[in-house]
Amino acid sequence: MKIAMTGASGNMGREALKQTLEIGDVEFVRVLLTDKKKNDKLSKSLKKIYGERIEIVRGTIANADNCNRLVSGVDYVVHMAAVIPPASDANPAASEECNYKGAIVLVDAIKRCSPQPKYIHVSTMALYGNRNEKHLWGRVGDPLLVSPFDHYAMHKLKGERYAIEAGLDCWVVLRQTAMVHPNMMQDNIKDGLMFHTALNAPLEWVTSRDSGYLIKRILERDSKGEVPQFWKNVYNIGAGKMGMDTGYDTFKDGFGIIGGSPEKFFKPHWFATRNFHGLWFADGHELNDLFEFQRDGVSEYWKEIGKNHKLYSLGKLVPAKLIYLFLFKKLLYHPNSPYKWLVSGDKARTMASFGRDVIVPTSWEDTKLIAKGDFGDYDELRDVTRLTKDDLLNHGYDEKPIDKWNIDDYRQAAAFRGGSLVSQNVGSPYDKAVWRCADGHQFEATPFSVLRGGHWCPECSQPTPWDFDRLAKSNPFFAQVWYDSHAKDEDVVYDFNEDGSSKMTKIEEKQR
Repeated sequence: MKIAMTGASGNMGREALKQTLEIGDVEFVRVLLTDKKKNDKLSKSLKKIYGERIEIVRGTIANADNCNRLVSGVDYVVHMAAVIPPASDANPAASEECNYKGAIVLVDAIKRCSPQPKYIHVSTMALYGNRNEKHLWGRVGDPLLVSPFDHYAMHKLKGERYAIEAGLDCWVVLRQTAMVHPNMMQDNIKDGLMFHTALNAPLEWVTSRDSGYLIKRILERDSKGEVPQFWKNVYNIGAGKMGMDTGYDTFKDGFGIIGGSPEKFFKPHWFATRNFHGLWFADGHELNDLFEFQRDGVSEYWKEIGKNHKLYSLGKLVPAKLIYLFLFKKLLYHPNSPYKWLVSGDKARTMASFGRDVIVPTSWEDTKLIAKGDFGDYDELRDVTRLTKDDLLNHGYDEKPIDKWNIDDYRQAAAFRGGSLVSQNVGSPYDKAVWRCADGHQFEATPFSVLRGGHWCPECSQPTPWDFDRLAKSNPFFAQVWYDSHAKDEDVVYDFNEDGSSKMTKIEEKQR
């Protein structure tokens, strides 16, 4: 096997590269590394360890020559490169360059190959947007409602859509969930990003180790012809119940390794109450049934991080007040912190993160938490076997296997999205059809993109601007989850000013 990889310097990519090279019949893995100085050292290290089994292309992913060299003559392309938060928040242009434009250039390079390598596109669960106790569970096919001002998810949404619609011979999309990795602590105490995490956000964590192992298992099994049913589909990468918790649990486990807790270090009103992303996967078993990659539990992995980083144990000796003063206080007032937006009068960011009436308990005693049973028995809530139809979002058609879909399913799905199917005849689910949204925009998309992918109109449903308050009024597909955390009369549009700052306008003002 000859493999090409992007993102090999990232947390998932490092594991995927290492574990892929454990496969005996891998001739080489060719990786794309940017020209950043830190990758000089990585390049030398990889060549020293793997010799001729590693090939290195230096440069950016949005360069056609780089991508042509990367994918030439390989059997598989694994695309994991991404500019993620908080880097994507601080540098939206870099996010667009990698997460969107880079995906286009890479896919186009694959299309020029003959024969084409098989393409594994790693996307993100951030596309689903905000969830809370009203709809804890999700699955592929749910609406894609990227949270306002989330550059990363916005660009990944467009990149994923391009990959699905490109007409490649053999492709798959894997939506990565929240990922815990050995550098988790140090990567998340540099920015106000941690306070974006809603305490009641359902999160299904997977470790970087298991994510890398998944890539290895895909290559192993497919190279033997064992999983032909895997391709031309979208899956959620999860860890099952052993990875399911909430934002609150994440802070409890993470800061527990330095002797802390949410109650010890934080106040509940420091955290956004919405406009995050996360869900528990009702269909997370689909990938595991094929590849049996789920091995690590998130709580146990946090303990492993603490054991391997002895320095963290010193935190147990430092008074909590000092840790707050020297660590968390500066993060609380960081430009990317929701509390900073609130106290500084950033109306757009505050509205997005807290809602119109900012009423957040300042004490833990008054804070209702999923993790503490305030919305039902916690173990029962996380039990996928107890799910009923009412626990899941409606996809708007008579759900059945993809090869059983028909034109009536397409028409029903379009109507549930407030639109219509324009095409009178449609070929396979992977052939382009013409649709019309409630705004009258006519667009092309495959039935697969709409029904299985959850994508809709590329003109009005892909931010910017974030116009979901208005769209939800005519789109029941969106409304069923958008109104879980938004009032029906909020009626605002979120967008950016020319200088990159956030703005919010009333719907009627935008329409004038």
